[in-house]
Amino acid sequence: MAIDKTLRRKILKDGTISLFIYALPVVAVYLYFAIKGETPWLNEASAQINVPAVFSFIKPVFTNLQSWGFIAIALVLGIAEFALGLYDNKWTKTERAIDIVCFIAPKILLVPVTAFFGLKLLPFVLPGLANHFWWVPFWGGSLIIAVADDLTQYWYHRLHHQVPFMWRFHRTHHSAPYMGMAMASRQNFLYTVFFSQIYLTATLVYLGLGPQALFVTVIKSVITLSAHSSIAWDKPFYKYKILHPFAWVLERLISTPATHHAHHADTFDDGVGYYKGNFGNMFFIWDVIFGTGLITRKYPSSYGISFYKAEEWQAQFLWPIFKSKKEGSELSKNGPEVGDEVPTIIQEHPIADSFRKQSQPDFAFNIQ
Repeated sequence: MAIDKTLRRKILKDGTISLFIYALPVVAVYLYFAIKGETPWLNEASAQINVPAVFSFIKPVFTNLQSWGFIAIALVLGIAEFALGLYDNKWTKTERAIDIVCFIAPKILLVPVTAFFGLKLLPFVLPGLANHFWWVPFWGGSLIIAVADDLTQYWYHRLHHQVPFMWRFHRTHHSAPYMGMAMASRQNFLYTVFFSQIYLTATLVYLGLGPQALFVTVIKSVITLSAHSSIAWDKPFYKYKILHPFAWVLERLISTPATHHAHHADTFDDGVGYYKGNFGNMFFIWDVIFGTGLITRKYPSSYGISFYKAEEWQAQFLWPIFKSKKEGSELSKNGPEVGDEVPTIIQEHPIADSFRKQSQPDFAFNIQ
């Protein structure tokens, strides 16, 4: 199934704009030193990574959060969600198997892959460049990694929705008929292994931006976990008028439960769900820039995929190595690339088009 020509042109246009966005943090760092009249990259003798004292003090906390801390947080939030009845009895035996396998397996299987890349492959491909960018200030390195990591993931995510061939590798994340900590890590294993930003960030760490990578990774994990949670922590910002200005900035800057839940809706007919947009992970600003976002400050009434067939856990986790036995499934041996509704949405973008034609012709959002 080919990509619609209009969509192909838009992807090319947005990709070109992205190249300029990637360059902005690098330009900012260069201008910072140019204004100060300094050239620290020439002073190899004092090659020592500059880390703020505050971060040095809290680094053990960030390190623990990155390792076992977020597992503990996810488990605690998951228990709270179940206690509040937010899964609505939809966590069936099949869904439990998928969520548990997707939560545990990558944490075990990805370690040797990333370790090999960082310890063996990078020194071979980039010999002599370890810590080469030690001179980049902490704020500059954090900005570089935040943009490089999250914009790359935005594109990785977006293309898995807009390129039919790629959809089945990401489909598992959308098959859950609920939102929450149980499904936050729910992904096809190959989708996770080829997470492009993992290797980009690992390369930047090798080049000397390790502390900044740790800082950004923790902040991003907090945002993405909270956006997947079934605990709607952003509702007070929409409810109380005094908080509306802050909400306006917040929902355009980062992913919130309302905007990300809309991405996981099983329909777009209600004007709230928008599973062919809202691709941002940490930053929602990418959706603002590229016109792929929809903000309603409302929550979908149902989640998942309307053509979901509750495929076996091994098919959802390891397709195409294992195929589903469910007839007509996208994951079956002779199944379609995408479900019946997906091609139409990819080509026409009905929600985005209709909202652009309303009272805000130059802006891709409709605030209700």
